[in-house]
Amino acid sequence: MSAMGRKRTLQRMSFDHTSIMGLPALRRALYLIKTESSGDAMLEIQNLSHTYANGTVALQDVSLSIPRGMFGLLGPNGAGKSTLMRTVATLQEPTAGTIKFGDIDVLAEPERLRRRLGYLPQDFGVYPRVSAYAMLDQMAVLKGITGKGERKSVVETLLNQTNLWVVRQKNIAGFSGGMRQRFGIAQALIGNPELIIVDEPTAGLDPEERNRFLNLLAAIGDNVVVILSTHIVDDVADLCPLMAVLANGRLQLEGKPADLIASTRSRVWKKVIGHSELEEYQSRYEVISTRLFAGNTIIHVLSDDQPPGFEPVEGGLEDVYFSTLSILRRAA
Repeated sequence: MSAMGRKRTLQRMSFDHTSIMGLPALRRALYLIKTESSGDAMLEIQNLSHTYANGTVALQDVSLSIPRGMFGLLGPNGAGKSTLMRTVATLQEPTAGTIKFGDIDVLAEPERLRRRLGYLPQDFGVYPRVSAYAMLDQMAVLKGITGKGERKSVVETLLNQTNLWVVRQKNIAGFSGGMRQRFGIAQALIGNPELIIVDEPTAGLDPEERNRFLNLLAAIGDNVVVILSTHIVDDVADLCPLMAVLANGRLQLEGKPADLIASTRSRVWKKVIGHSELEEYQSRYEVISTRLFAGNTIIHVLSDDQPPGFEPVEGGLEDVYFSTLSILRRAA
């Protein structure tokens, strides 16, 4: 991927049955969607790598072209997602690679990017004995909104937008997890950012708060670039028209969720087994996921042909994701 101004095309590669157990099969068969360009791309990440001082390799040659809208970055804990997000947010410099946002060279001009950036990290601290209103007001000052009237309008609009108006005078220390996350989005939206990064935003939220938070993200994600970094598959499936999977510090696949799901159609099968049988089935089949139901174990396996005693599965993004991780584990 070289420049902006090219057109994103999706191309599914042919399946190589002989290498299903290895990483090449992942890229050929299952799904690697090639991004050849993107005419409306705003964020261009090219050949990004990062190795920490202790020798830990967090990112290896990651390239992404991300347009306006919601973009899901899916991966397990330790995949390198937070490292990538911190690097894009100018909180650390990569070992190698380039990042451009529009006409901004992010690594060379971090201050220009910060003026357009809204960032909600996985863990963020606030002054616990300060009200939501006072904290947002102070953050607006730090973002350069110095006029009292303008600042009042911005703070009140954000509190309403994130459904925090009724608790605006409550100390943040008394907020629930979901309220804190909505406050985090409120501070990230100060200054009308063009790039918004949210890192594991729904981890630990109850279902009601999660839905409220995701609805909020969807409402703001039409005209700006919003990167949702998460290990929760449903968050990406519910919100993102484009996505990528990062694992072991490498980009494993990217594209439209519907296209990735289609690549597993007629290749995922399920069976209910006794828990004691699991090890046997894992030795015989490519078991991509297991879950308990009514004291039994339901397994999903990946196979070109229907295994004896198995039923077809319509398939979903979770099967795509678990297939990716399963093949990587076997290739290790």
